[in-house]
Amino acid sequence: MPIKTTVITGATSGIGKATATALAAQDHAVYLLVRNIIRGEAVKQEIIDKTGNKHVYVIKCDLADLQSVREAAAGLSQKLMSVNTLINNAGAGFSERQVSKDGFEMTFAANHLGHFLLTLSLMPLLERGQARIINVSSEGHKLGKPNFDDLQSVQKYSSVKAYGMAKLFNVYFARSLAQKFGDKGILAFSLHPGVVNSSFADKLRGFEKILMKLARPFMITSEQGAETSIYLATAPQLDKFNGSYFKKKKVAKTAVIAKDVAAQEKLWQISEKLISKSVV
Repeated sequence: MPIKTTVITGATSGIGKATATALAAQDHAVYLLVRNIIRGEAVKQEIIDKTGNKHVYVIKCDLADLQSVREAAAGLSQKLMSVNTLINNAGAGFSERQVSKDGFEMTFAANHLGHFLLTLSLMPLLERGQARIINVSSEGHKLGKPNFDDLQSVQKYSSVKAYGMAKLFNVYFARSLAQKFGDKGILAFSLHPGVVNSSFADKLRGFEKILMKLARPFMITSEQGAETSIYLATAPQLDKFNGSYFKKKKVAKTAVIAKDVAAQEKLWQISEKLISKSVV
């Protein structure tokens, strides 16, 4: 039987797929939360063939559709008694401003708000599993500045600023989880995976896409990019680092703004209101 249960988003490609494969190889039961079920089933079979672990499952979940997130969380809650690891891995950047089904700017919705709802919806399972919650952020968080007056980038949209803000929110969210749920056995971390040669930038256009192509020869593999996520999911005795930001499997410095407790709490309160307003 599997030794632990892991739930991971964005697992059909890149570091998510590499992370899921590595944890399946370590006898975790792995639940792949995916937008595309057909693609998810293909990746599931790849993981089973590679690791011999048949405890790999596919759950439909579109992080930019909060009803889809609720349905995924409800499905997991029906199937499982506990979850030991939640890896909020999925991420996306958009050259032009797009809006989610719920009316939220897509970078904010896909990188932060969907994961916020998913995590809180799974909290009873996570508490029972004394879980580790791992947010895949980025050094890009150092470009972020929270604009709480225009979270949806209605007034002005910059793909770099929107992405940086979303990645900063991943750091804030991990810190908040550690602070709010640490006494219930929850450990939460954020991390920079490295600059990974993956399909992440497929939605970029124009000059940004050209820059990504030029940078590809200097990027690391998905397997290398997954190393810190795997470390945080499996390494013993990480309690003293609860809420920390990691890079290359070590605690790393964040931007000064990432330590803003007031901004961290404001994001939490706003996020709670936004997910409650989206309830049908």
